[in-house]
Amino acid sequence: MSFDINVLIEQWPAIVSGAGVTIMIWVFGTIAAAALGFLLAVARQYGGLVVDKALGLIVAVLRGTPFLIQIFLVYYGGPFVGLSLDPLPAGLIGISIYGAAYFSEIFRSGFRAVPRGHIEAGECVGLTQGQIVRRILLPEMTMLVLPPSVNMAVILMKETAVLSIITVPELTATLSAIGSQQYAFVEALSALALFYWVLVEFTGRLGNLAETKLSRFRFFNA
Repeated sequence: MSFDINVLIEQWPAIVSGAGVTIMIWVFGTIAAAALGFLLAVARQYGGLVVDKALGLIVAVLRGTPFLIQIFLVYYGGPFVGLSLDPLPAGLIGISIYGAAYFSEIFRSGFRAVPRGHIEAGECVGLTQGQIVRRILLPEMTMLVLPPSVNMAVILMKETAVLSIITVPELTATLSAIGSQQYAFVEALSALALFYWVLVEFTGRLGNLAETKLSRFRFFNA
């Protein structure tokens, strides 16, 4: 038995298609999760005690249950409430909701890390809560939340592999099928590991570059 790279070369159209689906789910899922997480954080920060407690309970449930169970509930539980979804939209919705819970905590930590004196200064000059968020909180918290946000994006990238369990045609499902059909499990798993490693490295370097750029911008405007 030997490592036969030709198995993968012969199946390259299917592999490229699976990789494209994985990247698409990851990018759109991360953007949606970050946007929803930010809205959750703002609502908890300024929505009052009842809203904070209610949303906090939802976030705790989402963070306290495995993503695999959540995606099963979205895909198989949808018809019970009149919502039948195909695997791809179910996967996108599932990963967005899962990531939003974690992004909301990241953004909440960012809000709380901004010195209270800066907010009070904004209030003293008559800024509204919306203006304080846009002009004070967002610029100052961006640097603070960038590193954990990049880490969360990497986690969501790896979680895309779970979606193969509901037959989303992403890369893990594609390579698993090739490995089973061609009896080339080592070749398929090696290609899968290489794909995720390259993507993680690329994301990490992109995050470092963004952090460097933002640091210079902040210094320039100090």
